[in-house]
Order: sequence, then C-alpha cells, then structure tokens
Amino acid sequence: MKTQSQPEKMDGASLDVAGERREELKKLLPEVFTEGGKIDFERLRLTLGDEVDGGKERYGMNWSGKADCFRTIQQTSMATLVPAQEESVNFDATGNLIIEGDNLEVLKLLQKAYFGKVKMIYIDPPYNTGNDFIYPDNYSESLDTYLRYTGQVDDEGRKFSTNTEADGRFHSKWMNMMYPRLFLARNLLRDDGVIFISIDDAEVDNLRKICNEVFWEENFLACIVWQKKYAATNDSKGFSTTHDYIVVYQKSESFKRNLLPRTEEQNAPYKNDDGDGKGLWRSDNLLVKSFSSSGVYPIINPNTKEQFYPPEGSCWRASQDTMEKWLKENRIYFGKDGKGAPQLKRYLNEVQQGRVPITWWAFEEVGHNDAANKEVSALFESKTPFDTPKPSSLIKQMLFIATDKSDIVLDFFAGSGTAAHSVLQLNQDDGGTRKFILVQLPEPCAADSDAAKAGYKTIADITKERVRRVIKKLQTENQDQLGLETSADRDLGFKVFKLQSSNFTAWNRQQPPDEATLVQELKLHVDHLTPGRSQEDVLYELLLKSGFPLTVKIEKLRLADRDVYAIADGSLLICLEQNLTPEVIKAIADRQPSRMVCLDAGFANNDQLKTNAVQIMKSKGVVKFQTV
Repeated sequence: MKTQSQPEKMDGASLDVAGERREELKKLLPEVFTEGGKIDFERLRLTLGDEVDGGKERYGMNWSGKADCFRTIQQTSMATLVPAQEESVNFDATGNLIIEGDNLEVLKLLQKAYFGKVKMIYIDPPYNTGNDFIYPDNYSESLDTYLRYTGQVDDEGRKFSTNTEADGRFHSKWMNMMYPRLFLARNLLRDDGVIFISIDDAEVDNLRKICNEVFWEENFLACIVWQKKYAATNDSKGFSTTHDYIVVYQKSESFKRNLLPRTEEQNAPYKNDDGDGKGLWRSDNLLVKSFSSSGVYPIINPNTKEQFYPPEGSCWRASQDTMEKWLKENRIYFGKDGKGAPQLKRYLNEVQQGRVPITWWAFEEVGHNDAANKEVSALFESKTPFDTPKPSSLIKQMLFIATDKSDIVLDFFAGSGTAAHSVLQLNQDDGGTRKFILVQLPEPCAADSDAAKAGYKTIADITKERVRRVIKKLQTENQDQLGLETSADRDLGFKVFKLQSSNFTAWNRQQPPDEATLVQELKLHVDHLTPGRSQEDVLYELLLKSGFPLTVKIEKLRLADRDVYAIADGSLLICLEQNLTPEVIKAIADRQPSRMVCLDAGFANNDQLKTNAVQIMKSKGVVKFQTV
C-alpha cells in the first residue's frame, strides 16, 4: 500500500454538477458504467427495460441553444467572491449576504456551500419585453464577459445588452438565460423548499415549460395573478394590463405551506365575550344539511323551557349526548334576551388560525406598483431611483406562506432589494431570524436616469443603499420601542461580496506550448497568488470552495508566531502564511482539526518539511490536509 507523502491539492473549481449526478447514478446503477467510467446506454436500457425512451417523437420542449444550456451548467467556475467590508453593515456579526456579480457565476460558486440549504427563492427576472436588460448570449465565456463588462479587463466594448424583438432568437435568448440559472437554483433549495417567480404575459408560457422540466410538472403549485395596478392605463394593445403572474413550484412533496394571517374582516364577527376565559365568539347555525336521524331531538331553552326541534328534513349538527355536553359548557346561545332559538357559540381560538392562500392577490392585500414606488421614495427621501420595484408587502405574503422563522431566502435577480426589505421587516414583526442572500449584476444606471442623477452608478449600488436605509429605519424603530439592548440582538446587517477572478492564477492551457510560454506558466505556478489580493480575500475563496457558507464563524488565532484561521469552532484550520515552520505545523496539528489547508508556497520548496507535515497531521487524526 502506497504511503501518502504529499498533501492533497485543493480543487479551485465550483461544484461539478454533472460529476455529482454521475456519482449518484453510479451508486444506484453501477452496472451501466464502463471500465473507463462512461455510461453505456445499451446497458442502461437493459437495466431499466422499456422505461428508456429511445424514440425521436416524444412530448417535450426544444429551442435554439438548449443543448448549450446543459454545457453551461456542466462548466465549473474558477471565480471567487471577494469581501467588501467597507460597503457592508455589521460585517463580522451578520448572517445576511448581498453579492454583486453575474448570477450565473455566483449560483455556481454557491453550489458547494449552500446546496440544499435554501428554503425559499424569489426572483423577478427580466420579463423580455424588448427593452429590459438581458444577460449575455455567449455563456461559455460568462466570467470573461462579466469581467469585461465591469471594466476589470480591457475590451472594445460591453457585451451585455437588451434583447429586441427584431432579433430572430428573441424567445430563445431569454430561455437560454433562464434555464441554467433555474437548474442551478433548484440545487440550492431544500427538499421542502419552494420558488416564486414574477413574470408577465410575454414569457409566462415559456417559463412554465422550463419549470416543468427543471422542477418537474407534478411540483407545480400555482400561477398566482397579482393585481399590480389599481386603475386602467392607455396600453397600445387595446387592453389595459393590470396584473402580473407569480409562478410557484415546490422542489418536492415535502413542502408544507403555512396559512396566511387572518384578516380583521374575518375576525370582526367574533365580538362576544362571556368573561369565562374561553375568549371571543360569534353565533353560528346549529343545523346541518346532511340529514341524520340521530340529530333529530328537542333542545330545551333553560330560561323559557321552550322546546326547539330542527325543521323538517334537517337535523342538529351534533348528537343529543354531545348537545347536552355543550349546554353544560355554556356553548349554546339563546339570543340576547335568552329567550330565542338555540345557536352554537363559535370561539375564535377554536377556528382555523389562518387563511388558505388563493391564486388571486388583490392590491388591497399585497400592494401595487404605485405603492412600491412610494415605499422606495420614502426610504430615499426623493423620487425612487429604481423604475420597477415590487412592494415589500407582496414578498412578505410569500414569506408567510413558505418560510419559518430561521429559514434562508435567496433572490438572485435582486433589483432594488425588496426581498431583503421584506425579510428584515418580517423578522421585526415576528421576532424571526430569517437570513437573505441577494445577487445583483452591477448593471450601469442610464446616464439620464433619476438613479444616475442621484449619484448611483449601478443597480447593485441601489440594492445595497436601499437595504442600508431599511436597516437604519428599523434600528431607529427598535431604539424607540424596544431599547438599545433588545435592538442589538437583531441581525440588522449584511456582508457584501463581489464576483472577481480567482485569487490563484490558473494554469492557462489555451496558450501554445512553446518554451517561453511554459517558462512563464511555471513561474505563475510557483508564485500563483493574484497580485493585490488580501489574506481575507484568499480566506473566503478557500471557505466557499471547501463547502463552508460565507457567514461561517471565523476566529483568528496566533500559533507559533503565525496567523491561523479557525473555521466553524476549529473543524477547519487555514494558514495563509508564506514561511511555515515545524513549530506552527505541530501547533496546528495539536488542535486536531478535521481539515487543514495552507499555501503550497508556505513550504518554500522545503519538501522535507512538507513530508513531515503530512505525517504529523496524520498522527493527530487530521482527516484531510490540503495545499493550494
């Protein structure tokens, strides 16, 4: 048996989605794999019998570029998310995230750390109206395109644009943008998770078909109609559109929806109180339509001794024994003067404590576009810098239905940040600890827009500023109503991260293998840290690609005169020092972490020290020792 003498090299890529699925299939059906690890479809057919459909004619949906969507999904990301503490609020303590970057790359980077951890996703993607912003069509160069778009590398011009109806692939381009993002988003959902997607008539049909593939048709829950306007407008098509849709899919049957809060209108009839501790009640009919002879008997008014029978063909809703019990418990009402016919006292605390959600959401209940604009304008104390915000009351309705108090909520088309606003406000209302993850592309604000005139360069800047202002507003309310101590217990903050190329210079396999290129690549391989990046930048990349969330607990230690980061109460130790010593190796190993990561350059080509480090870690029970 070969003894390991070198640390394991850490993989700098995001989760290999296709590889993970092949491994899952191999566990279920190892017999369909060849010696070289490929899938033998003939063996698969023999294993599954007639369940494998090899025909060309089958029900399904296809469009130009669909095959490229799957190649996009299978491509891993070598990018990273760099912290921006100066743009954050309460960075060290918060569990909330705002990520600035292309959401396709970000979703790939979140796969390892957040796989199966998100309870609810809400997105408000581009509606593909012909004027709204659309993502790049060349997905194979997503990170490169993004870096050019944000000016991080030189380019002749930006590659992100609008998607006009004159384009011959108008719908296909939108579907190519949406499909891989929804596919990756599904991975992040818990088994009992759910996704809400805002859309209008332009693409609702295509969205439903995409979601039927990604989430499966049997997991469709609803297509909600939201009344977004309270009055008709002069629309060019002849009909004034006053609604949008919210398409809802569960990940599996494990999803259990919550009831919505009862309304004041529902509770208004419960206004009677006998002062006996049973609470408010209203009178209700004692008769039922379904006839039963056991329900035909006299009820005697205890005050007048008058007997009351149910009308012919009907009966009382309970047997005589149960009725006697109700009479003794004072659950039967005989009118204000006590001389009337019997009625049942229906107690408020005994009825269903909530409402079953329906698919028509009126603006009186969840708000409309005008209310959303006023809400944002009030926060910014000026005209809203965002064109089409959603009202926070709309997202709160979804949160009521889909989340419990400690769940994670994701919005990867964050826009003005309504999802974060709603999470923070609902936590304020019910004492919850829900966390949000927002992702927003730094889409430039048009030069003549109100946002640009107000000093905002990108939509992501608006997202962050809105959430800052919501936090400030809630902090003020807490201090006024609850006191400083209670206010400090609330998570009113967020960490900002920005999408950038990796902190580690990748080996460029696209270059021709000439001598000069190889020499240069070898130099990069030895000193492969990207110039200008901090230890903190490197730390968060290692955490993300090791499967730890960006909000994991981090403690900075000083061991043998070197800085060492303890992650998740010491289960992972990371040392990013350039000059490792036997003493620091021993000090780290003595803490017996499950995993340890350090820079390969930290050994300074001292192979003996590296070999000894492997043996020391092994002797202390360190399961995985990696270098990068």
